[in-house]
Amino acid sequence: MTRPSTEPEDVTRRLRDGMARGVLSFPLTSFRDDGTLDLEAYRAYLTAQLTSAPGAVFPACGTGEFSALDEDEYRAVVAATVEVAEGRLPVVAGIGYGWAQARRFARIAEEAGADALLVLPHYLVAAPQDGLVEQLSRIADGTRLPLIAYQRGPVTFTVDGLRRIAEIPTVIGLKDGHSDLDRLQRLTLAAPEGFLFFNGAATAEIQARAYATVGVPAYSSAVHAFAPEIGCAFFAALRTGDDPAMDRLLRDFYVPLVELRDRVPGYAVSLIKAAARLRGLPVGPVRAPLTDPGPDDIAELAKVLDDGLALVGAVRRTA
Repeated sequence: MTRPSTEPEDVTRRLRDGMARGVLSFPLTSFRDDGTLDLEAYRAYLTAQLTSAPGAVFPACGTGEFSALDEDEYRAVVAATVEVAEGRLPVVAGIGYGWAQARRFARIAEEAGADALLVLPHYLVAAPQDGLVEQLSRIADGTRLPLIAYQRGPVTFTVDGLRRIAEIPTVIGLKDGHSDLDRLQRLTLAAPEGFLFFNGAATAEIQARAYATVGVPAYSSAVHAFAPEIGCAFFAALRTGDDPAMDRLLRDFYVPLVELRDRVPGYAVSLIKAAARLRGLPVGPVRAPLTDPGPDDIAELAKVLDDGLALVGAVRRTA
C-alpha cells in the first residue's frame, strides 16, 4: 500500500473531500471483559464501520477512550486503524495532555502511519491565549503531521488566538465543542482561506443545522459508532436540505437519546458503547472511570435504538 501524503495541503484536501461525502467517524476502542485491549475485535468492528464510507476516521479520541489507553495500546489502535483504512480515507489520531506528552503520542501516531492529529483539550487547568498558542506551537515542533485543534472544556480560542494558531504551518483546522455560535461565526470569518472547521458538539446532529448556518457543516457523529444507518440517513438529509426528515430523526431518535445520555456523567461514551453491544458489535465494556449503564437504562436505550432504526426505512421511503 502506498502511504498517502501527509503534507498539510494534501491532508486538508482529503479531509475537505471526505467531509463533503460522509460523517466523521470516531470509533470505539474494543476491550475484553477483564479490561484488556481486544485488537482483533477492534479490527472487526472498524471494518464494519468503514463499509458506510465515512469522510474520515478519528481513532483513539474521546469516543475511543484516549485517556484510558497507555502508549503501547495507543500505538496498536492507531496502527490497526491505518491497516484497516488502507489509505481509502484520512486517519486522524487523537493526542492530548500537556505538550510534552502530546508530542510523545504524536510521534507514536506518526510512526503508526496516521495522516493527521486531533489535539484534544489539555488536562485540567485553564490557560490564557498565549499558553494555548504555545501549546500548539510546541506540539507542532515535535511532529511533521498536520494538527487540528479541539476547543472544548478549558480550551477556548479568541479571534486573535485563532489567527495565531492558523499561522502555525501545520495547524489546518479547529474542532468546536462549545456550541457558542456567535463566537464560532467570528472565528470562521477571521480564519484564513482553506482553514477547516468541524462541529464537535456532543451528539452533533442536534446542532448540525445551526452549525451549518455559520459555515461549519462537517461534524463528528457518535451515533455512527453504533448505528451507521442512522448517522448516514441524517447526513444525507442535512446535505439535501430535507428538513422534514431531519425533524423526524431528531424528534423521535436523537432527542430521546440525548435525554438518556444526559442522565449520568460519562454516558456520552458508555451509552454509545452499550448501544454498540446491543447491535452485537465487538466493543466490550468501558474502562474506569467510566461505568457501563444499568439494566433500566439499557432497556430504554434498546427502545430508542429500535425506534431509530425503524425511522431510517421510513425516511428513505419518504425521500
